[in-house]
Amino acid sequence: MSELESSAELSLSARIEGLLFVATEPLSPLQLGIALNVPILDIEQGLDLLENNLKLRGLRLQRHSGRVQLTTAPELAEIIEHFSGIDSTSRLSRAALETLVIIAYQQPVTRPQVDVIRGVNSDSVLRSLLSKYLIHEVGRADSPGRPILYSTTPDFLRYFGLNSISELPRLDLPLHDNGNEN
Repeated sequence: MSELESSAELSLSARIEGLLFVATEPLSPLQLGIALNVPILDIEQGLDLLENNLKLRGLRLQRHSGRVQLTTAPELAEIIEHFSGIDSTSRLSRAALETLVIIAYQQPVTRPQVDVIRGVNSDSVLRSLLSKYLIHEVGRADSPGRPILYSTTPDFLRYFGLNSISELPRLDLPLHDNGNEN
C-alpha cells in the first residue's frame, strides 16, 4: 500500500488538520481541496467537523478573509506567554487600542478617517500596529490622494482570542459613517 493510499484511510478532517498543522500561512478551502483532491463543499464540511472536534483541545481553527489556520486556544495565552518568555511589554497603548477598535469596526479604513474619529494624527500608531502585524494595507481608496486602506490581520484575531471578526461585540452606535452600510 502506498503512502498516498494510507493517508486516504484517515478521515477528511484529520487530513485537513495535518495540512493546516504544517502550513506556514493560512490556507483557503480551494487550496485544501486541490491538495486533497476533494470538492470544496466536502472541505467546508471537514473544516466544520474539525472546528467542533478542537473545541475541547488546545488548538482552534481560525477563519479570516476566506482562509483558515490552526492556532492555540485563547484560554492558553497566559501559559504560552509564560512558556515562551513573552513579557508584559507587548501590551498595547491606549492610543493603539483606540486605533485598533476603529480599524476593526470600520475596515477597510484610511488614516484620514481614523484621524477624524480620534481627533489626532495616527501616523505613529499605525506604524506601530503595522510593525506588530495587527493591521495591514489592503489597497487604496478611490478618493483624492488615493489614501492607503487598512484592515486587521489574523494576528489581530489571535491577539484578542477571536476566531473571526464577526465575534467582535456589537456596537450600538456607529464610530463613523465612512459610506459603508453595516
